[in-house]
Amino acid sequence: MTIFSLFILSKSGGLIYHHDHNIPTIENEKTFSYPLEIKLEVQNRNIVVSFGQRDGIKVGHTLVAVNGIRVTGTQMDDGQDAMKMLDNEANYPISLKFARPKLTTNEKIFQASMFYPLYALACQLSPEQRSSGIEILEADSFRMNCLQTLTGVKFMLISDHKQGSVDGLLHRVYELYADFALKNPFYSLEMPIRCELFDEHLKTTLEQAERYGVSSI
Repeated sequence: MTIFSLFILSKSGGLIYHHDHNIPTIENEKTFSYPLEIKLEVQNRNIVVSFGQRDGIKVGHTLVAVNGIRVTGTQMDDGQDAMKMLDNEANYPISLKFARPKLTTNEKIFQASMFYPLYALACQLSPEQRSSGIEILEADSFRMNCLQTLTGVKFMLISDHKQGSVDGLLHRVYELYADFALKNPFYSLEMPIRCELFDEHLKTTLEQAERYGVSSI
């Protein structure tokens, strides 16, 4: 079993907690000749592929290494400017490594908020009253399970698409939320969850589920 991430949404649909448990790193490295077959530009202080796709390198991927030297933003670890190095024909052939960019906190907040109207729409489209809304969403590379509590808080678990039922795991996470977040005298409803005990017990529970299966929880 592989668990990728967990999201907790408040009753109003806002993201109040997220945990990236096992996000796979997708990297592709290729040697290029001059001129480059792909177009690179600086976006949000990172060097990003803006045009051209090949050998697993796609638009939106970020440059993370040049000739084995890590790139942070536009700066290489040896102090050189990566864009200037790429513009110099004398540096070719050159080895470039690209990776799929990680979601920022703002992007996670935006994406989580988009689930709320989809959930409400599913309830309205149901031919039966009191529909439970979206419980499972399956794709070719992942599976999303959602548990909505009586108070409207939603727990979303992203896992491997081959994974079976995780209802027991979601209910266990709900118990941890009730024990360590709601019982925290400094926590206010609808606000982001910042509790070390909740973080620690959640991480232990997810690791146990991955190693021994959901039934072991």
